[in-house]
Amino acid sequence: MIHPSILRKQRLLVACALALIIATIVIGMGLGYSSLSYNRLLPTLLGHGTFKEEFVLFSIRLPRILITLLAGMALALSGAILQGVTRNDLADPGIIGINSGAGVAVAIFFLFFPVKAGSFVYFLPLVAFIGALLTAACIYLLSYSRKEGLQPVRLVLMGIGFSMALSGIMIVVISSAERAKVDFIAKWLAGNIWGTDWPFIWALLPWLVVLIPFTLYKANRLNLLGLNEPVAIGVGVSVEKERIVLLLAAVALAASAVSVTGGITFIGLMAPHIAKALVGPRNQLFIPVAILIGGWLLLLADTVGRNLLDPDGIAAGIMVALIGAPYFMYLLLKKA
Repeated sequence: MIHPSILRKQRLLVACALALIIATIVIGMGLGYSSLSYNRLLPTLLGHGTFKEEFVLFSIRLPRILITLLAGMALALSGAILQGVTRNDLADPGIIGINSGAGVAVAIFFLFFPVKAGSFVYFLPLVAFIGALLTAACIYLLSYSRKEGLQPVRLVLMGIGFSMALSGIMIVVISSAERAKVDFIAKWLAGNIWGTDWPFIWALLPWLVVLIPFTLYKANRLNLLGLNEPVAIGVGVSVEKERIVLLLAAVALAASAVSVTGGITFIGLMAPHIAKALVGPRNQLFIPVAILIGGWLLLLADTVGRNLLDPDGIAAGIMVALIGAPYFMYLLLKKA
């Protein structure tokens, strides 16, 4: 049973995270290459703005803000699942190679398979999922031992190795491509938010609508998987089945996010850690907080990054990495 004071604390943190998200959205709607006066935001949202104001808000700012928020949520949830399934605090879809697998699949699809513009948006998450799934399956199989089960440290090392290998494959793939397509892939690798149109939101949203409730439903299973295998088996959990199902959910979330935002790492590492530090390690408590923190972190990184330098700004992936890389080093030193 969860103590009422902890539940109250969690609800307060959820409310604070929502307030931060709303404040960042409002700030982000007004900032940019073409500025929009804050006292015109509400009239424009209600349909009483000028053509320019409505175009800037509804065609440029709002889609980018929403896609960034949703992608951050997906990456945070993916990281939380991976950390629970692998019992490793360093697990993150970007660090252990899942994002790289999705990236190679997206690059190959973009460069060599001509698809109509309308259906391209909806194919991307599926293609990214296939690439990420194949990568995750290879990493899982190579990290698994019949005697000892899944070895968390080996999984991280295998993931880093796969990530480096896939980065090399990416360079080979794009070396003979057209200049315009190479530029796109380079921006994707840097974590540049490129899917900034409404169809990309509809391509990503269904994954979250299905997988957030599913993960919360599986929260108790994640709690048991976070212990050790004999304990989980002792209370009747089918360890391998649950692990594979949850791993598929994590891969789907990460792949759908990076297919429209590029190679962003560390959100899935930081958000669950911050949430656990605030409300404790129970998945049903920290996962909602982690989802909101992840969405806010990526939204903040993109809002700051796109307004630092004119006209294109700094990629959100680079902004997140500036914070996330030192945090990853801190965790490594803490575990050593």
